Amino acid sequence: MPFLLKTEPGVYSFRDLQRDKETVWDGVTNPQAVKYLREMRARERLVIYHTGDERTAVGTAVAIRVDASDPKVPLVRIRAGKAIAPKPLDSIKQEKLFSDSPLLRQGRLSVVPLSDAQYDWLTNG
Repeated sequence: MPFLLKTEPGVYSFRDLQRDKETVWDGVTNPQAVKYLREMRARERLVIYHTGDERTAVGTAVAIRVDASDPKVPLVRIRAGKAIAPKPLDSIKQEKLFSDSPLLRQGRLSVVPLSDAQYDWLTNG
């Protein structure tokens, strides 16, 4: 199952991830978001989404290692993918595919599961 990871671009942007090539995705504290991180597996497809003023899906990544041995916060290492055509939140809200998505229903979650169709819509065109 693909996931969407939110980040504040002024703190750690997709460009930063591209520069670093890999990073540990940390700082997740919401129990529901942590639950989603625990569900993640290596080779999981990811979408990176900028929060704040941008509120836009901007790039892809892949989970390369997931260590869920810490009961509070799993360690998820990700590798940068490619930039995508920006998909702003306003466009996502208009897309029927996302009508039941936690991305829209629980907007404060920093980790959100995606369907394959949602991932494809965000990353193509």
